[in-house]
Amino acid sequence: MPDHILIVDDEKGILQSLSSILQDEGYDISTAENGADALKLAKEDTPLLVLLDIWLPDIDGIEVLRRIKEQMPEIIIIMMSGHGTIETAVKATKLGAYDFIEKPLSLEKVSLIVKHAIDQQRLEEENLLLRQKVEKKYDLIGRSEGFGQLMEQIRIAGPSNGRVLISGENGTGKELVARKIHSESTRRNKPFVEVNCAAIPETLIESELFGHEKGAFTGATTMKKGKFELADGGTIFLDEIGDMSLATQAKVLRVLQEQEFQRVGGIKTIKVDVRVIAASNKNLKEALKKGNFREDLFYRLNVIPISVPPLRERKEDIPLLINHFIMEFSRENGARPKKIEADAVELFQQYPWPGNVRELKNAVERLMIMVQPPMIATADVLKILRSDSDPSEAGDFRFQRYNSFKDAVDAFEREYIANKLRENNWNISKTAEDLQLDRSHLYRKIKSLNIEVKG
Repeated sequence: MPDHILIVDDEKGILQSLSSILQDEGYDISTAENGADALKLAKEDTPLLVLLDIWLPDIDGIEVLRRIKEQMPEIIIIMMSGHGTIETAVKATKLGAYDFIEKPLSLEKVSLIVKHAIDQQRLEEENLLLRQKVEKKYDLIGRSEGFGQLMEQIRIAGPSNGRVLISGENGTGKELVARKIHSESTRRNKPFVEVNCAAIPETLIESELFGHEKGAFTGATTMKKGKFELADGGTIFLDEIGDMSLATQAKVLRVLQEQEFQRVGGIKTIKVDVRVIAASNKNLKEALKKGNFREDLFYRLNVIPISVPPLRERKEDIPLLINHFIMEFSRENGARPKKIEADAVELFQQYPWPGNVRELKNAVERLMIMVQPPMIATADVLKILRSDSDPSEAGDFRFQRYNSFKDAVDAFEREYIANKLRENNWNISKTAEDLQLDRSHLYRKIKSLNIEVKG
């Protein structure tokens, strides 16, 4: 279907000339000789673009522009005038006009401007769809209370320009949180650059962060921009910053303070505008006490602290995550989504997930590959969890063979509750609080599972 253009002008000669040349370019054309008709046509058959004269017999073209943009902001509007002023052009631009063309019109110029405007709109739409696709890929999934609190923290942190320090266990999704914060910020259209501080050797991390000049060291055959430079205008995510050496911490601190640095082997000072989000699975306050992390850097980073809860504290989210990973795997591999037994989902919820969401995702992907369609059964899940679990985390879960699903769940609950009781010095009230159970419910569990309570 050809792109629809509405031409609005009270001069019939201009309407005919513009209609003729734009129809030859393959556009679908409609015309109006006054503002009222223009508003009616724009509402009834939304055009992609409007060529709008300022001087109309009934309604001023600027007013028509304002009304169209209020109701249909996606429409491209190019203003035309034979008596234009800089003031008028500025006003039109502020109201959302794409361009301002002075009369007498060059038909060739009009054609080029129209094509450029439509091409730019298409590109912006494609970029938007791409961003939405990327953001969806990195979206966070959940409905638990802990997840809700996390999303509220992200909502508050996103629009600000403050530095963020994310804490959480391995596999909880700290990178996803960082990306979500970036996507909620005013920097969303600028780069998001990730640096895994634990994966880069100490000898290379300075070059990786700040870049190097040609000949700075053996093997530096060309100039290379560093991550801070690549992130200019956007966000840099320093993952596992607790693994960064004290010497490198000092250099990062200077960048945070001055917003400038020099490449390795360089003398030129490079200024950057970068928002820093850092993350660590280590307790950085403990690292401060031990002298492994700079206090001044910690407080520079810890402007907005965000804690990502482990999966064992947000069990209500596990069914949603399972479904999400099944659908994601199916889309990426062109496979039909598998169903999963309700008891199998419950078993997933009982498991402690020491590797958190990352471990859950790996387990689901393995089931999608290994289990024949259409159904993932409880026995399939139990087999996966037995093979993966650590005896210290799941007690007998790994080694015992169970006669039924109920036996497996009972064994797991018995070990899990007993461990929590030991952690809390056999304090029933504190254990019930940790397990998010009513005290009476916990008593019934202890009795039904034959758990010996000491003290």
